[in-house]
Amino acid sequence: MAFNSLDNGRIGIGALSTGIAQGALDEALQYAKERYAFGQAIAEFQAIQFKLANMATETDAARLLTLRAAAMKDAGHKQTGFYAAMAKLFASETANRVCADAVQIHGGNGYSRDYAVERMYRDARVTTIYEGTSEIQRIVISREILKKG
Repeated sequence: MAFNSLDNGRIGIGALSTGIAQGALDEALQYAKERYAFGQAIAEFQAIQFKLANMATETDAARLLTLRAAAMKDAGHKQTGFYAAMAKLFASETANRVCADAVQIHGGNGYSRDYAVERMYRDARVTTIYEGTSEIQRIVISREILKKG
């Protein structure tokens, strides 16, 4: 029953983290299209485009890992804990990276409470701690993959 509760919590944190990452990505996209520097929207700069591409890719991967873990939970799969740990680890770490990049895209404005990415950046940090730290998730994952070898 305790492991069942952990699995639920880890999947929930995976979903929360994915939502934070998606919100930060959305804010960064909007800002990059509206903010001008050197006579053009910053979205026109390749460095910003690459950041946005990575942010979108990682956010989608986090979403898919979380959905897989939830589907396995619903199906009563015996390895739900393994997949929940992977989803929680990847999604929470992704939320932190995506939020950091969103703040970077916003520049100095990213630290201002006038912009949502400032709060998202703070909120993302705690997702690597709730329901077991990232290090604990790595232990859960490594134990499971070492069984297969």
